[in-house]
This record gives sequence, C-alpha cells and structure tokens, in this order.
Amino acid sequence: MKPGKRPEWAPQDCEGEGFASRVMDGVEGGHDGMPGKSSQPAPPMVRRKNLRVKDYVKGVLERDRTVLGRAITLVESNAPAHMERAQRMLKELIPHTGNSTRVGITGVPGAGKSTFIEALGTLLCNQGHRVAVLAVDPSSSLTRGSILGDKTRMENLSREKNAFIRPSPSGGVLGGVTRKSRETMLVCEAAGFDVILVETVGVGQSETEVRSMVDFFLLVLIAGAGDELQGMKKGIMELADAILINKADGDNKQRAENARAEFERIIHYLHPATQGWTTQALTASSLTGDKITDVWKTVEDFKANTMASGVFQKRRNNQTVRWVHAMVDDYLRNSFYGNQAVKAMIPGIESDVVAGNLSPTQAVQKLVQEYEAQGRGRS
Repeated sequence: MKPGKRPEWAPQDCEGEGFASRVMDGVEGGHDGMPGKSSQPAPPMVRRKNLRVKDYVKGVLERDRTVLGRAITLVESNAPAHMERAQRMLKELIPHTGNSTRVGITGVPGAGKSTFIEALGTLLCNQGHRVAVLAVDPSSSLTRGSILGDKTRMENLSREKNAFIRPSPSGGVLGGVTRKSRETMLVCEAAGFDVILVETVGVGQSETEVRSMVDFFLLVLIAGAGDELQGMKKGIMELADAILINKADGDNKQRAENARAEFERIIHYLHPATQGWTTQALTASSLTGDKITDVWKTVEDFKANTMASGVFQKRRNNQTVRWVHAMVDDYLRNSFYGNQAVKAMIPGIESDVVAGNLSPTQAVQKLVQEYEAQGRGRS
C-alpha cells in the first residue's frame, strides 16, 4: 500500500509522527460513473428468471424462501396478468392449506405488539413450530407509501430459520389488513408454516376484518393508558378471545396485574367473542419473556375447546363465505371506479356537490345510472 500524504489543511509545524492524519489515494476511475479504467470489471447484471405457475407451486411446497417471497408478491399485485397467475397458483396450493393456527394480534399504538410477536415467535420456533408473521404497516393517505419496518424491529426473530416475516402495506384498507392477506396466509400454510401471526396496524379501524380471517384474536394493551381509551376498548374487547396486558415487568408489574383484574371483571358483562369460550385476561412481559408461555397455552386451550365443540370449523367455513362476499365487493368497487365514463363524470359531479348544485344522494344516483347504462350498452 502506498504511504499516505499530509492533508492540505495540516499545520506547517507538524513534521514527523506527531500528526496522525494522512490522505490515501482513492480507487482508480471507472466506478460510480467516473472516467478512467476500473481495477475490477463490473459484475454482469443477472436478470431474475421468470417463474411459471408450476415453478411457484413447486418452490412454495419445497419451502424455498425466495420463491415464497415472490409468490406473495404475485398475490399482492393488482396487475391483471399477475392476478390471473396468482389464482392459478392458489388453486394448486389450496389442497395443502388449512393446517395452521391463525392468530390475529391488535392493540393500541405503543402497546408493544411487535416486541410481543418477536418474543412469542421465538418461543414457538424453539418449540419446533414454523412461524409466519404477516405484519401490516399503515399506508400514508397522501403518498400511499409505508415504512415496512417490522422486519427490522423483529431482529432476533428474523434470524430464526423456522420464521418468516412479511411486512406489507395496508393500502388504506380498513382494519389495517391488506386486501390480499387471506391469500398470503394460504401461501404460507402451503409452505409448511403451522402458526400464522397477523399483526394489524392497531385499534381504531374496522378490526372486524381481522376477526374475519383468524382463529384466535388477541388484544394487546398496557396498564395506565388512561380513560380516554375506554370507549374504544369496549368495542374491540367484544371481538377479543384474550386480552393481554403487556409490559408487566419492573415497576409496572403491579399496575399490569391490577389492570388484568379490572379487565377480568369487565369481561363478565360482555358478550363472548367465541361461542363456548370465556375471554381470558392475561399479563406478560415481552422484554423478559415472563408468562409468554401462558399466552400460547391459552391459544392451545382455545383451539382444543373449539375444535371439540365444532365451533372452530364452523368459524373457518363462515370466514370462507365472507371472503367470497368481500371479493365481490372489491370487484364491484374496482369495476365502478375503473369505468371510463364514470371516471370522466366524477370531477364535474364533485364540483356540483361542493357548489351545492347537487346533493350527495343525487350525485350517487347520477354516477350509478351512468355506470349501469354502460353495462347495458355492453350487453
């Protein structure tokens, strides 16, 4: 290596070893667009191989994580060609699905949902389970972008060979669940994951959407959040199969236990979320791992109870039917707003509503009449 030279800003009287800074020669040109000859040729660009439907199916069933990620991307795509291929892929995978425990996890911001999921997921991996985490990040209503930082926050779980974390943008869907989350769950089940954890954006949206796609629904709260959350809590508590007071450690341990006792009293006055099952109130510390095993034991007890009574399969059947109706709603919405005549009318209609020339009801009637007229024209 060539010896370094003194920088231009070095003092004049710094001869010898007393001045430690040295300027080394840079690499030769040819990198980052700079002219000159590069000491190393740039590696050839490798184009990613286009996968056929059978390649996706084979890769997912063989638990190839790269193909699994690409299969989920295919499912999440709204491109018509991708949607058609995704449905053909799912048709082949469906016989290999349905063998997991699906757990929805929601809670107030700051309750430690991601930390809890990491603690629970790591525990399950150590027990021999294969865990898939579908972490839904909120999308900006302005830019439609998402941070998708859950995989970074679950650093330890990310390193587990039996864990797979897939952050996805909510896309503005109510409940913070992506429109394709149900299909993503099926792909993960086909890849052999026997526990699916769905983390939602948080309480405040239509959490019914979460309830409609999982077996067990867990509400994560913290002690001392304040009475301002009480109105929200009642609605979401009626959907929860268990309420977890998280961060029950250190000075907060007694407060968490007091909160658990309070919620246990409240539960008796609420309609149960699942027939034949009494909602449980629990405490745990995601930081220390204390009582995380109790949470999973509750999930296992719930599954054994509901499978014995037939409620488990009945719920899954109802969820499949609801899924059909949800896809019909989605299709009609896309068909309506994708109609060229409707698109052309909307700016004028909106202006008339704002100006007071049309009531909102009249505006809807005009748009629907135009849409239906286009449909009759095609027929």
